Amino acid sequence: MFFLQATPRSDVSLVLFLGTLGMLVLVIGLILFIIFHQRKVIRYQQKLQQMEIEQQKMMLTASIKLQEEERQRLAADLHDDAGPLLATARLYLNENLVNQDKATQLQSIFQARQIIDDTIQLIRNISHSLMPPTLKNFGLESAVSDLFQKISGSGTINTSSRFHDYSERLKPEKELVVFRIIQELINNILKHSNSSFIHLTQNVHGDKFYLRIHHDGRGIIQSDFEKLNKSNIGLGLKNISSRLRVVHGNINFEKDISQTYYKITLELPKDDPYES
Repeated sequence: MFFLQATPRSDVSLVLFLGTLGMLVLVIGLILFIIFHQRKVIRYQQKLQQMEIEQQKMMLTASIKLQEEERQRLAADLHDDAGPLLATARLYLNENLVNQDKATQLQSIFQARQIIDDTIQLIRNISHSLMPPTLKNFGLESAVSDLFQKISGSGTINTSSRFHDYSERLKPEKELVVFRIIQELINNILKHSNSSFIHLTQNVHGDKFYLRIHHDGRGIIQSDFEKLNKSNIGLGLKNISSRLRVVHGNINFEKDISQTYYKITLELPKDDPYES
């Protein structure tokens, strides 16, 4: 008969010790892996947050620069144009006017009146640049139509627009922001794309208001837009981003599936965020 030889107790203890040690090393390794992974995730999140902060700073800087340029332009218009006109009118209406003969007085008053009328027209033009009268009186659809008619009138590019769902106007502040975005986009297309046509459409889907601009020239896609937004160039695009934040909107640049034209889509809430 054969008898099984019993395993020494020291060997069992060694196996248990090695097994426990292996499990302990495995657990420690797993814990270290989790710790390092979490640190890596945290660093990545911090980097993303820093990038977002930097992007917000750039958009804020672009917005401030735009406002400052607008102020400087208005100041220059008033100083260079309105100032000399009013100064000239004052010359015609000086204190010696009462000592002049009646014919000279009438002539001076007539000249001063002409200059004052010119000054009024100048100030009206400046006011119109701040709030286009067509936009104020008739809304976004009419303002866009008027803008496109002026562009088409140059004879260099065909433009058209079609509003499908605009029975109710947006709030005036929101209309102005959207119109300025459209102007900036159209200006970029005219300057850089060499397009032969620009077509704008509008529609509403659910609680979203959409504007789409199509053109057949050189354009950009969304990744280009995001890259330019994070760079120190592309001030006009940063202004668009800043204005979109005001109306809680989004923008998307893409090339049509046919690869024959570019499409820019503006999306914003149908219900005005100012009222929420």
